[in-house]
Amino acid sequence: MIKVSSLKIELKISLKNRLNETKTPARLTLQDILDSKETLTKKAAKLLGVKPEDISSLQILKHSIDARKKPQLFQVYTLGITLENHKLEEKTVKRCNNKQVTVQSQQPYTFPPSGKAKLPYRPVVIGTGPAGLFCGYMLAKHGYQPILLERGFDVETRSKDVEAYWHGGSLNPESNVQFGEGGAGTFSDGKLNTLVKDKYGRNGEVLRIFTEFGAPAHILYESKPHIGTDILKQVVVGMRNFIIENGGEVRFGAKVTGLRVNDGALCGVEVNHCEQLQTTRAVLAIGHSARDTFTYLNALHVPMEAKAFAVGMRAEHSQHRINACMYGEEQGDWLPAAPYKLTAQTSTGRGVYSFCMCPGGFVVDASSEPGQITVNGMSYADRGGIHANSAIIVQVTPEDFGTDGPLAGVAFQRALEKTAYKLGNGKVPVQYYGDFVQNRPSQPQTDREKPCIKGTYELTNLRGLLPPACETAFLEAMGQFDRTIPGFAAEDTILSGIESRTSSPVRIHRDETLQSPAIKGLYPCGEGAGYAGGITSAAMDGILVAENLAREFEPFQKN
Repeated sequence: MIKVSSLKIELKISLKNRLNETKTPARLTLQDILDSKETLTKKAAKLLGVKPEDISSLQILKHSIDARKKPQLFQVYTLGITLENHKLEEKTVKRCNNKQVTVQSQQPYTFPPSGKAKLPYRPVVIGTGPAGLFCGYMLAKHGYQPILLERGFDVETRSKDVEAYWHGGSLNPESNVQFGEGGAGTFSDGKLNTLVKDKYGRNGEVLRIFTEFGAPAHILYESKPHIGTDILKQVVVGMRNFIIENGGEVRFGAKVTGLRVNDGALCGVEVNHCEQLQTTRAVLAIGHSARDTFTYLNALHVPMEAKAFAVGMRAEHSQHRINACMYGEEQGDWLPAAPYKLTAQTSTGRGVYSFCMCPGGFVVDASSEPGQITVNGMSYADRGGIHANSAIIVQVTPEDFGTDGPLAGVAFQRALEKTAYKLGNGKVPVQYYGDFVQNRPSQPQTDREKPCIKGTYELTNLRGLLPPACETAFLEAMGQFDRTIPGFAAEDTILSGIESRTSSPVRIHRDETLQSPAIKGLYPCGEGAGYAGGITSAAMDGILVAENLAREFEPFQKN
C-alpha cells in the first residue's frame, strides 16, 4: 500500500486575482500573496479528481513566482497531500499518472546511532559560524557536551563593534563582519538556498532548526528562502542557549592559537596563547577569513591547497527598476522585492556571475584586517531598502595568484584589499558605472542617487582595482547583463569594491572519515575548509561532521 504522505502535487495559479484582492498602500509580503488553504485544497482536489473533503491534510512543500510571461504572473506550488481513504488514495495514484502528480518517498532526517568508543574528553568545535554552530547543536542535542570556541564575541557585543566601525570608528580585528558569533552570515541577507544534493534530508533539517529558533515558517517552502540579518541574530542566540542548556559550552574571545599533536593524533588545543584544553576531537570550522589560522596550519604541515574562487565589485541599482524588469511595470512595486541571477561567458574565457544578491539591501564594509577593505551585501528580513545590490564577480584560479603554495590565494586577496583601501583613503571606494567605463573618477552630484552602504565611503576611480583580465571580463559581462535587465549597466549604476571573500581561498584536505590525513581527530569543516559555499551548505557540512564523530563515539560521560 502507498503511504498517503508521499503524494506530491504541482499547481500553477495566476497571481492576478491575489494582487487585486490584497493591494494596499504598502508593499505586499509573501503571506499576503499566498493563496488560501481553501483555494489550494479545491485546486488540488480538482487535479486529483477527488472531493475537497477527501483531502485530510495539505502542506506547501515549495513555492515560487513564475514571471517568465510577465505581465501575467503565476504562483507555482508543490503540495504534499494526504487523502482520507487508503483505497481512494491507491485509485487516485493509478489514475493521476502525469507530471503534475507524483509519488515521492521522502525520508525524514535521522541522526545516526552512536558508536561504542568512549570519548576521553569533550569534543571541541572551533568557530561559531553556520558550520560550527550546527555541528555544536547536533553534538549537544545528542549528549556529546561540546565546547565551542569563538575568537570573536557574542552577537550583541559584536553588533555594537560593527556599528561603531561603520560610523567611522576603529576596526576591531577580532570583532567585525567576519569574526564573531554566527560568522560572516550574521551580517548578510541570510540566503538559505543551496545547490548541494540532499538525499539524506540535511537541508530540510537545517531549515527546520532555523524555524525552531525563530525563523519564519516560509523558509521551509520558498524556492529562494532567506531570513535577514535581524532575524539571524535572534536565531544564533537561541542556538547558543540550546547548546548550553544541553550540556555544551560556548566561549567567546577564545581564539585557538595552537594544536597539540602526539604521534599524529590530536591531544589538545591552545587557547589565547596561554590555556591548554585537552581533547582528542576538534572540528575546524574557522570560516573563510581566518587567515592567521591558515598560516599556522600551513606551518604545521596540515595538508591544504590553494583553490579557485571569484572576485569583483558590488553593483547597486534602484529596487524599483529591478522590480519593474522582473515582475512588469504594473505590479512591480506591489510584490516582494525581486531577486535576480545573472551569468555570462566572456571572450577572456572567464565566467562572470551575480553572487549574494540582496534585494532591498545594503552594501557593507566587511573588512577584518587593518589597512584593507572588502565589501559584502546585507538585507534585513523585510528587504525594505530602496536599492538592490549583488556582487558581480569574475572567476580566478591559482594560475592568477602570482605566487605558489597553499596560501597564494590569501596573498592575492590581501593585495586587492590593500589597493581598495588606498583607492578609498581608508573608506569603501565607490564609483558610478558611467565613470568606470570612461576611466575617470566619480564626483559628487546632487542629481545622482547615493550609495546604500553600511560604512563610510569615498568616490574615486575603481579602474585598475581588478586584474586586467578580470576587468575586461567584468565590462563585457555588464554589457551582457544590461540586455537581460535593461539599465543594469546604466551610467548611474553604483559600484563599490572589492568583493574578495566570496569563498575560501584554500581547501584543507580531509579523508573519508572527514579527518585531516595528517592529524587524527581534527575535522576540517565548512566554508573555511573549502567544503561549503554559503550558510546552508556550511550548516549541512557541520551536521555531516557531527554525524561522523557520533558514529565512532558514544555520548560523552565524565569519568
